Amino acid sequence: MMERTQIYLTREEREALKSIAERRNQSQSEIIREAVDRYIAESMRQDRNELMRKAFGIWADRDDLPEFFEELRREWNERDLIDEPLESVPTGQ
Repeated sequence: MMERTQIYLTREEREALKSIAERRNQSQSEIIREAVDRYIAESMRQDRNELMRKAFGIWADRDDLPEFFEELRREWNERDLIDEPLESVPTGQ
């Protein structure tokens, strides 16, 4: 669902936007939404990359990783067995 939003543009921005929209045979709103979508995607990519950089090496000093991951696998396997749907039992109806 679209929501109406009002923005302020400089005269130069408005003229450039109008020109782009005419060249691409799109509305100015479509051009703005496309630009906002690209900005959001780029911002999210940068945020993800920053988090990855911060996380890099946080387990470098751990010497228990093989055991740690083995325990995680064991817990996941146990949980999968518990969460696994049971076969339906015929009720005779």
